[in-house]
Order: sequence, then structure tokens, then C-alpha cells
Amino acid sequence: MIEQQQKLMLSPYMEIYELVIPKDNLLRQIKELVDFNFIYDELLANYCLDNGRNAVPPIRMFKYLLLKSIYDLSDVDVVERSKYDMSFKYFFGHGSRR
Repeated sequence: MIEQQQKLMLSPYMEIYELVIPKDNLLRQIKELVDFNFIYDELLANYCLDNGRNAVPPIRMFKYLLLKSIYDLSDVDVVERSKYDMSFKYFFGHGSRR
């Protein structure tokens, strides 16, 4: 089952990214230039909308794959780094306390 985020979830800590992550950071530029919502349209036919377990958000999975390619990381490394690297957190849209 696939669900698209219906409301914007803002963290009170999102403003920290404006100060910490430079404007020329690659991930910041990608996040600001690319609208990843096309991924839902591409995958909608592959998921049942009304039964089954909720899927991991496909945009998050796509971003993991993108980060693995850019930084040459393993699955474990990209997940681990997304827990502490501020630019990765910003790219995923996580708050700084997550």
C-alpha cells in the first residue's frame, strides 16, 4: 500500500539548515531544484491503494539510491549517515532532532 504525504510536516528546527548548510551544497541544490513527486506517479500502478502493509515512502527510497550513487556508500552506510549528517537530513526533510 502506498500513501502520499498529505500535509506538510514542518520541524521547528528546519531553520537551522539555513544557517548550517551552505547554499552551494550539492544536496541542498538538488533538493531546491528537483521536485521528486514524479516518483509517486511512476509507481502508483505498482501498489495497491486500499490493502496491504504501508510501503516505505518511495521518494525516501529513491533519495537513498541517489545518495548511494553520489557518495559511493553501502545500504548500511547511507542509512547510518542519514542519522547524523545534517546535509543528508536536510535532503530527506528530517528535523535536526530526528
